[in-house]
Amino acid sequence: MSSNAGPWGSLTSILKSEMMKDMKFAKSLAEAENFIFSRLGSSIRLATPLGLGKPNQLVNRIYERAKKDSRISLKIFTALSLDFENPKNELEKRFLGPFYSRHFGDDYPHLTYLEDLHKKQVPSNIHLHEFYFQAGTLLKNENAQQSYISLNYTHVARAVLDHDINVIVQMVALSKDRSKISLSCNPDLTLDVMELYKKSQKPLLMIGIIHPDLPYLGGDAEVDASFFDFIVESEEVRHSLFAVPRVSVDEAEHLIGFYASQLVVDSGTLQIGIGSLSDALVNAMIMRQKNNALYRKISEHLWKGRADLHQKIHLNVLQEGLYGTSEMLMDGFMHLRKAGILKREIFDHDESARRYLHGAFFLGSKDFYHWLRSLSGADYEGLSMTKVSKVNDLYDPHELAIRKQRKNARFFNTCMAVTYLGAAASDTLENGQVVSGVGGQYNFVAMAHELEDAQSVLMLRSTNLKNNHKASNILEVHGHATIPRHLRDVVITEYGIAFLKGESDDTVIRRLIEIADSEFQEELVETAQRNGKLSKEYKIPSYAKDNSLKRVKEFVQSYKDEFKLFPFGSDFTIEEINLGKSLNQLKKAHTEKLLGFFVKGLGVSKNKYSAELERMELYKTRTAKDFFYQRLILGALGK
Repeated sequence: MSSNAGPWGSLTSILKSEMMKDMKFAKSLAEAENFIFSRLGSSIRLATPLGLGKPNQLVNRIYERAKKDSRISLKIFTALSLDFENPKNELEKRFLGPFYSRHFGDDYPHLTYLEDLHKKQVPSNIHLHEFYFQAGTLLKNENAQQSYISLNYTHVARAVLDHDINVIVQMVALSKDRSKISLSCNPDLTLDVMELYKKSQKPLLMIGIIHPDLPYLGGDAEVDASFFDFIVESEEVRHSLFAVPRVSVDEAEHLIGFYASQLVVDSGTLQIGIGSLSDALVNAMIMRQKNNALYRKISEHLWKGRADLHQKIHLNVLQEGLYGTSEMLMDGFMHLRKAGILKREIFDHDESARRYLHGAFFLGSKDFYHWLRSLSGADYEGLSMTKVSKVNDLYDPHELAIRKQRKNARFFNTCMAVTYLGAAASDTLENGQVVSGVGGQYNFVAMAHELEDAQSVLMLRSTNLKNNHKASNILEVHGHATIPRHLRDVVITEYGIAFLKGESDDTVIRRLIEIADSEFQEELVETAQRNGKLSKEYKIPSYAKDNSLKRVKEFVQSYKDEFKLFPFGSDFTIEEINLGKSLNQLKKAHTEKLLGFFVKGLGVSKNKYSAELERMELYKTRTAKDFFYQRLILGALGK
């Protein structure tokens, strides 16, 4: 928020701070609930932040009240409603139950509306609209799929205004001296929405719920108490924050990340997402920085015989470092900062400060939250949480300055499939079922085309399992493109990099076929040639003929100390990692194969895997069912 000019402005600011120190916050969530209904009556149109910033307990109280009283009309507008997957059988329950308790805590408040959504029990007087799903969790859920709103992230604030939302509830942080409030994990849409509502002069209630463990971050996220109509500081709000478990990175993902890391330019700009491909990219960038000789050796091995691509890749140590601007901040930026890579600073005109990182929202591991809470000095001052419109596009009063700041930008995102003409599907299946959402991906792809020397990089595995059968992720067509082919730029699979920007359709098809799995290459060639889009003379070059997962695994295993399964540690114990692999095998197995695991398990000594069996409470068996489970697991562990 801008400060008032002149000496009276300074006095006003001081008085506000002093008033807030003495301010009596409400002590219960019930007070906030009653305040909302007393002000808005029976028509509640509520927005709450995506991800971590949802005050689940207050949202649940409002939802339950509307659920009990059909005279209340409740609309909830949000995204990324976080929860952890319910165990589907007894083995999963034995495995996940103790982990959930340890990792998320027994006090984590699950969203009641999400539970009812899964059970198909949402009352008719309540309408839920999300613009981004937790990936894959709401497939085939008719209510969620029909109520989903497809939006670019930067257009969500306008949609909130158009839907006439009348209250926002948000989890916030309180400064140590109790003089300020931080929007912390979610200034992203809240700041943009407030600006639109002020311009339109529509009424909007702002409710802040203080969580004592939420990191207090400054920049644009820091606001006065007057930003809110009602603030709650209650002993009820002590639950664990939703922390994303650190994920494993397999061989194919490691190679994708390594290829991607070679596109990063020193003194450039970086945006990355979340998940295993992001971790693989960050791991490779740190290798490039800390063990450059080995990094170059691996690169030379990968690009053997491809001198034509050497001029397009970068292998040097990042001396000047990178500046980060990403809608989502996650663990990767923490690792890059610690590694001395994320250090290029830009001058932020809006905040009159130097920043090494701008983010719109954050979500990550427990270690990441601890790091954010412990930031000090330049590490703290250089990180700014801000509105999504400032991060995801260029349309700003300081646009010319922003363009200069975002030099040599590399915007990395993941997708599910790419057509051989370069269109990408990132959020929706062929049948229209939404997996996740557009989010900010389109924003960053479009921005890459508007910035000088920028690249939009889409990363994907070359294949997937569809109904237990291997299928290509490089396709002839896909019914729902997130990124149209005219915005094609760079695509990476475990088999290499395809540079597509400004190229002809024939060239685009060739390059994508050459990073496809060999099992599907000839079919793609035949289809493209039959459709008149690929020269009849084209033959797959020798360097692309052995695109096999076997070769990828062999290559990565030869450098296994650099490409670890959990490059940044794991929230699972060694026994749980072993069990996880085994349970995954059992989950995919058909009846005959399950029987095979059982028979094999009869010949495996339980003492060999006593720790794993103790973890599952199956070392000692009391029933025939327990014995069957024990031998199933031993059969899978002994594979």
